[in-house]
Amino acid sequence: MSAPFPTRRLRRLRKNEKMRNLVQEVTFSVNDLICPVFVQENLKSRTFVESMPDIQRLPLSDVTQEVQSIKDLGIPAIMLFGIPEKKDEYGTGAFADDGIVQKAASEIRKSFGDSMVIMSDVCLCQYTSSGHCGILNGNIIDNDSSLMTLSRIALSQAASGVDIVSPSAMMDGQVKAIRNALDEKGFSDVGIMSHSAKHRSSFYNPFRDAADCAPQFGDRKTYQVPFTNPREAMREIEMDVSEGVDIVMVKPALSYLDLIAKTRERFNVPVSAYSVSGEYALVKGAAKQGWINEDEIMAEILYSIKRAGADMIVTYFAKKMAEYLNR
Repeated sequence: MSAPFPTRRLRRLRKNEKMRNLVQEVTFSVNDLICPVFVQENLKSRTFVESMPDIQRLPLSDVTQEVQSIKDLGIPAIMLFGIPEKKDEYGTGAFADDGIVQKAASEIRKSFGDSMVIMSDVCLCQYTSSGHCGILNGNIIDNDSSLMTLSRIALSQAASGVDIVSPSAMMDGQVKAIRNALDEKGFSDVGIMSHSAKHRSSFYNPFRDAADCAPQFGDRKTYQVPFTNPREAMREIEMDVSEGVDIVMVKPALSYLDLIAKTRERFNVPVSAYSVSGEYALVKGAAKQGWINEDEIMAEILYSIKRAGADMIVTYFAKKMAEYLNR
C-alpha cells in the first residue's frame, strides 16, 4: 500500500541548527562588511547624527580609537567621509593636502599599517558651497571640469595612504580620468570602487544630515540614475568596467536587489552594494517603536543583499552586524 504523501520532505534538512548550517546556501561573514566613518574638521568631541541613531561624526583625535573598535570586530575595511569646516565653490577642501580625509587616512595608515583596508569617498558635495557633486558653470554641473577636480581629490587621498578611492559624483568618465591620473603619478596599486549605479533616491536623506551635503538649489536628477531606468543603470556599470574600474557598486541596495543580481550575472568584477542611510534609519525607527526585532531585520536585509549577488556591503549596520555574526 503506497504512502498517502510523497516521501520527499524538505523539512528533513531543517530539523536542527547543525543540519540547517550544513545546507545553508548563502553565507555571510565579517569579511563582507565595509564600515562608513564620518570625520569632521576641527570638531572637539563626538556628535550623534540625529536622523541616524548610534552614528557619530568624529573629531580627528578619535579616529584611530574608532578604527580600532572596527578592527577588533574583524571588519576588514572602512570608508572615510569628510566634513570640512569651510566650503567654497570649487570644493578645495576635498583635495587639500591637509584636508580632513587626508589627515584621517594618514593617521589610520600610521597606526594600522596594512591591517585595515582604507577606502575614501571621492565627491564634492560635502565640500562645495552649492552642495552639488560637481563644479558649477552657472547653475549647470560642468562634467569635464568636475573630472579634473575629482582626479585631484583621488590623487591627494592616494598620497595620504588610501587603498581604494571611491568616486560617487556620477560624472561621465570619472573612472577613466581618475585611473589615468593615479597611474601617471605612480599610484597604480590604488584601486577604484566606483559608485557605478548611484540612483537618484530619497533613501539618502539622513546621509545629507550626517555629511552636511544637501544641495542648496535644484536636485541631482541630471547626474544620478533615475530609479525607473534599469537598462541605463547597466550602461553606467558597463561604462565603468570599460574604463578599468576594480569594483562596481549599486546604490541604494534594498530597493535595487534586481540590479545587484543583474550586475552579478553580467559582469565578471567584484560587486559591492551600499545599504544607505535611509535603509538604516527605517529599521532603527521601527525598532525604536517596538514594531520589529532590529537584529533579525538587519540580518535579513543584509543576507538578502548578499543573496542578490553582492560580494561586499557598505552599511551603517557594519559594527552591529559583526557583533551579530560573532555571536
